[in-house]
Amino acid sequence: MSFNDRLTASYSGGRGPLFGLALRTALLTLLTLGIYRFWAKARIRKYIWSSIRLGSDTLEYTGTGLEKFLGFLVAVVVLAVYLGLVQLVLFYFGLHFVIEPQTEAEILMQMSFFYLSFFALVPLMLFARYRARRYMLARTRFRGIRFGMDKAAWGYVWRAIGHGILTFLSLGLLLPRQTFWLEKYKTDRSHYGDTRFVQGGKWTALYPAMRGYFLGIALLVASIAYIAMSGLGSADRIALVQFFPLGFIAVFGFGFVYYRVHSYRYLTTQKTLAGAVGFLALPRTGRVLGIYIVGALVVGLVVSVLFGVIGGVVAVSVAAAENGATPGVGSVLVIAALYLVALAMLGALALVFIIQPVIAHFTETMTVLNPAALDAVRQRAHDAGADAEGFAEALDLGAAV
Repeated sequence: MSFNDRLTASYSGGRGPLFGLALRTALLTLLTLGIYRFWAKARIRKYIWSSIRLGSDTLEYTGTGLEKFLGFLVAVVVLAVYLGLVQLVLFYFGLHFVIEPQTEAEILMQMSFFYLSFFALVPLMLFARYRARRYMLARTRFRGIRFGMDKAAWGYVWRAIGHGILTFLSLGLLLPRQTFWLEKYKTDRSHYGDTRFVQGGKWTALYPAMRGYFLGIALLVASIAYIAMSGLGSADRIALVQFFPLGFIAVFGFGFVYYRVHSYRYLTTQKTLAGAVGFLALPRTGRVLGIYIVGALVVGLVVSVLFGVIGGVVAVSVAAAENGATPGVGSVLVIAALYLVALAMLGALALVFIIQPVIAHFTETMTVLNPAALDAVRQRAHDAGADAEGFAEALDLGAAV
């Protein structure tokens, strides 16, 4: 399919406005013991969505904090009932929680209890991820037209479990198959107005994106072979082996980012809307890695300075206490306030120096092909939003963006 007309997306968000918003909402979240986080996420999404522009139009986020908070309460009740039933089933088979296991049998039972409880949550975690994506689409508009997604969360759950098992049994070789078919399942059930997205392509085309993983495996095997055949002494071998974890993290970290970026490029390029609108995505792995590395350094430096200041204040208070002085209420309040500010700044800085630049890069390397066809799209019915990401929040899967 050929597309003659094209339009490049842009991102207009700034560090200053987003940092101020993120810091204020983070402090309010801490002061309200976490309750304000639902309103904080809604406000941050509104800012970021409104900064994504296609031509003269921007995205619009219509979700509310109250909607998310009520969905969270409903999800907590459902999860409490579900986990209670899981505990009853485990107890029926003789498995229960032991506060301080003393024997090997109790340790084994404790491990079995935790693992089985975790695996019992996996279907709900997958369910929550699908519903979270559905909610975000339902609360996103472009040119006043709503996006949307079909009610098919449980179908996604069983497919994700099946593909996950195949990927595990194949030692990761079938990861492209899992990535493609799960993305196709979600894309083919997504809408913009009265039109439907379609995921084209084939899963084997994702194998070039695996080259980072293959490189990591090759280097790992080569390193092990070198150490085994080099004739080095035991002390030298131990010294080399100690570098394995760092090298493993670096190589496979690169492989993970490379796979995510390039699989996204391919899958986005193979998407169409109503058979008339196409997409082109050209994000770069080097740029994404650079954002994460520089952002982590900036965040780490600022937070280190903040906690250094806090440590100095605490040290002064401790020294005064050792000299017989009683710490005043003012000193305690200052220390508490500094800790709250440091925690709030940690999240705000990560959002400004890592998350927003990544979003900006992916947005600015996105091109919409044949955008004139969007003029024919008509409004879709309002989606109630189901649990409004309540399960994702209750299972700690809900991100700010």
